[in-house]
Amino acid sequence: MTALKSTTETTPKTFAELGVRDEIVRALAEKGIESPFAIQELTLPLALAGEDVIGQARTGMGKTFAFGVPLLERITSNTATRPLTGAPRALVVVPTRELCIQVTGDLTLAAKNLKAGENGERPLSVVAIYGGRAYEPQVDALHKGVDVVVGTPGRLLDLSQQGHLQLGGLSVLVLDEADEMLDLGFLPDIERILRQIPADRQSMLFSATMPDPIITLARTFMVQPTHIRAEAPHSLAVHDTTQQFVYRAHALDKVELVSRVLQVRDRGATMIFTRTKRTAQKVADELNERGFKVGAVHGDLGQIAREKALKAFRSREIDVLVATDVAARGIDIDDVTHVINYQCPEDEKMYVHRIGRTGRAGRTGVAVTLVDWDELPRWMMIDKALGLGSPDPAETYSSSPHLYAELDIPTDAGGSIGKPHKTSSTRRETRETRESEGVEQKPPRARSGSRRRRTRGGKPITGHPTGTTVSETPAEAGTCAGPESPSGGSGTARRRRRRRKPADAAVSAS
Repeated sequence: MTALKSTTETTPKTFAELGVRDEIVRALAEKGIESPFAIQELTLPLALAGEDVIGQARTGMGKTFAFGVPLLERITSNTATRPLTGAPRALVVVPTRELCIQVTGDLTLAAKNLKAGENGERPLSVVAIYGGRAYEPQVDALHKGVDVVVGTPGRLLDLSQQGHLQLGGLSVLVLDEADEMLDLGFLPDIERILRQIPADRQSMLFSATMPDPIITLARTFMVQPTHIRAEAPHSLAVHDTTQQFVYRAHALDKVELVSRVLQVRDRGATMIFTRTKRTAQKVADELNERGFKVGAVHGDLGQIAREKALKAFRSREIDVLVATDVAARGIDIDDVTHVINYQCPEDEKMYVHRIGRTGRAGRTGVAVTLVDWDELPRWMMIDKALGLGSPDPAETYSSSPHLYAELDIPTDAGGSIGKPHKTSSTRRETRETRESEGVEQKPPRARSGSRRRRTRGGKPITGHPTGTTVSETPAEAGTCAGPESPSGGSGTARRRRRRRKPADAAVSAS
């Protein structure tokens, strides 16, 4: 690897000045994207020249266009020798479904004015391939022809092994959020994908951190890559533009406290993080009951329900999103103003990842962390690792004056703001969305007017013909069948007399 680079105080260039083709420049300008971020300005000259690149920058600093623009440039610049015929020319591997959708959207935006086909007769195609959705639409899209594939490792391998995804014609390979793929255990899948890709390609790897396994991986599949870091090596791991508040809160008072925090002045989109799926849904339901516009994203919801919640959050139909750590990986929304850690993160990396949802792209943000008494040891480790200077947070309740003063909460803020905004059922949404996604469901248990036939030792009770049932009335619920009549007559079993009280009437056999 070549020497590490870092940012310098220079006048930022435009995408056009960096050599980006006009079609892409116009597409970005239509969305108000004209000046590149630091990671983009440093990466583009090398990547546009076809060199292998390792890009390192914090979450929310523009890594997608840092690899997306060179990728589009490369596959559309040599169409004379390798025309875009519908076989994939570029592959972007991402760790999560949500990130897959976000990257696909960004690349589609940048490729808006680009053409493909032997004679440029069709728009350039970008397709998302990820799990949790039915195979058929993705297979159909691949068969119709695709130029850029963005996908998660598992589904990419499945479709490749089935022969639907051809990787032999790739010119560009990108691994995005490589450290998250390491955390999620995807490196073996990545290595299997790499074995199917031609050696004559451009490779780019982007990551927020560079643990040793990622560096080793880069050395195995990249050719003399340039490692670009878009900030000083020893800069603070957390965003400088994010105000951080930490409070020691009681578990039974957390929802009340969060209800006040959600009423701070000038609050915009807000994300609330929990450690468990059950807590995420519980918090979302309780806040809904208090009148807040809340959605949830966690593993118990089907993919369609998760995408629906994210779409509502982006369009501001809801302004609060409750998410677990795994489900929130890859959620890229620039204008989140507040992050609330309802439960203490597992470690300092997860803390940085959570609060990185706000203060993105130079904006300011607020992060509020609630630490329960049993979470203090974990928080002290996080505080020490990041040098935050708050190892012993102040004991805080929903009525504490300092909470209102520090976060600028109106003094008349209460525990609710109105009638329930929306009610939801995780179980119902999970069943409905999985059915719509084509996920096999267990058949419902058959019910009939009569009760299940009683057996003894797996065989019908003697005296009742096979295939018939015994109907129990409330008065007979405690009776059991006796031995067969010694005379072997009618085959009707005797019923044992119930002796709850002396006054109880005898139950005669019918």
